[in-house]
Amino acid sequence: MILGAMVAAGVNPHALQDQLKTLSVQGFEIDFVGVDRSGISATQARVRTSEQHAHRHLGDILKIIHDSNLSDSVKERSARIFSRLAEAEAQVHNEPVDHVHFHEVGALDAIVDVVGASICFELLGIERFVCSPLHVGSGTVVMDHGRFPVPPPAVAELLKGTPIYSTDINGELVTPTGAAIIATVCSEFGPLPRMTLECSGYGAGTREYENFPNVLRVLIGEQSDIVVDEELWMIETNVDDLSPQILGHVMETAFDRGALDCYFTPILMKKNRPATLISILCRDADREALTEMLFKETTTLGLRAYAVVRRALEREIVSVETRYGPIDVKVARMNGRVINSMPEYEQCRTAALRANVALRVVEDEARLAFASHKREPDTSFLI
Repeated sequence: MILGAMVAAGVNPHALQDQLKTLSVQGFEIDFVGVDRSGISATQARVRTSEQHAHRHLGDILKIIHDSNLSDSVKERSARIFSRLAEAEAQVHNEPVDHVHFHEVGALDAIVDVVGASICFELLGIERFVCSPLHVGSGTVVMDHGRFPVPPPAVAELLKGTPIYSTDINGELVTPTGAAIIATVCSEFGPLPRMTLECSGYGAGTREYENFPNVLRVLIGEQSDIVVDEELWMIETNVDDLSPQILGHVMETAFDRGALDCYFTPILMKKNRPATLISILCRDADREALTEMLFKETTTLGLRAYAVVRRALEREIVSVETRYGPIDVKVARMNGRVINSMPEYEQCRTAALRANVALRVVEDEARLAFASHKREPDTSFLI
């Protein structure tokens, strides 16, 4: 469905097929046909293989990917998707990742799906991926190991931290391969972001339902320059019996687990005890993991959590060349205009020490280099 939607959105099917041929595997064909799904014109990708039941280990698949003539970015993304899929299956079956050898990862059609999707993303220049909550379906599905409820175990493992829902539509609407692709590339799940829409495409599934279009829709466009408020969560707790070493560890762990910000505030608690207020800003998808981390890593007996609204400027890192070497400059924009810029401190400090000049000399040099540097932002979305 992802391949069909991407071709419908503008990917040249011949370019996709040519790149897939660089894989050192034989026995597959792929073509694209137009179909009707509940009144919606959609594109169906038909992958035909001669080894539907071939079993491969993850290492075998990674070798196929890395031995191809595909671009490094396509290889890297494909490898990440397959590794995530194998890790989920290893967790479900309680075995090492290297021992995973099963139909869902080893089948040739899965290789075509994952690598093909990565090729499509590169061909259309997609840089940012946002997804709506996923409709997983309902009922049961028959797999190699028996009959399982929808979503099956591997899909449930892959979609941890992802918003999902189910209705009365019977059947599996998200497969392990599709879940692995979406879970790997999508950085955000939620409402449609602001963007200038350029094209859309519908990829058809094989099953047909009455009054339900079994299709995947992609919307592709450029990021809007409009500043948008974002709903986030603030998690707080007060502690008066925690060592500074543990507090430092808590901050590092919070950022590792998706915190957008973490800071400590000195406070006085009852009986005039000096204490620390721990504050963690995060997205809803990371709230539970960060809450669990605070209970495990600190002595707190309770937390507070409340919704906050953040408005952030569009930000990017621009590398500029100076006589002291390359320096990254953090740039903030609003409505396409640069509001402020700041050279990266550690790089400037290292360059200043190496050249035996004042820190402000390197910083001023980086600012001047950025002032003469022109770059137009071009960020795309896949929904």
